[in-house]
Amino acid sequence: MKILTTPRMERCIGCHSCSLACARLVHKRLSWDTAGIRIRSSGGLSTGFEARLCLACDPAPCVAACPTGAYSQRKGGGVLVRMKLCIRCGACAKACPVDAVYLDPSGEPSVCIHCGRCVPYCPHDCLEHTEFLRGTVSVAEEAAASGEVQS
Repeated sequence: MKILTTPRMERCIGCHSCSLACARLVHKRLSWDTAGIRIRSSGGLSTGFEARLCLACDPAPCVAACPTGAYSQRKGGGVLVRMKLCIRCGACAKACPVDAVYLDPSGEPSVCIHCGRCVPYCPHDCLEHTEFLRGTVSVAEEAAASGEVQS
């Protein structure tokens, strides 16, 4: 199973190219509101940036919270989303422990599906789409240890 990781965020300049690539290539819209990966300041321009994305939970709380089955568990962690089944209730976003499910103004969710399509658009090589074998450390624990998502 491959997952999206952010091992070199110290290089990030906050250009949001990854977010726009995700929105355009995965969600078929050109809007930051529809990106599965979000770049945020970690406290100010001089402190750098952090990436907010799905930690590939297994089991994923957003799947359990979805009343229509629009979210399904991805083998090995993370989720797949069938937008035709989504009723835009927002239960998935409320259930996510790391705020990685984003709702656009109409309530439609966007979440990283670990496809890696954003990686080539990062001009400073901050992102990686790497093979992850589940073992003693969960994807969420490894991501937290690498500083991928900070609350």
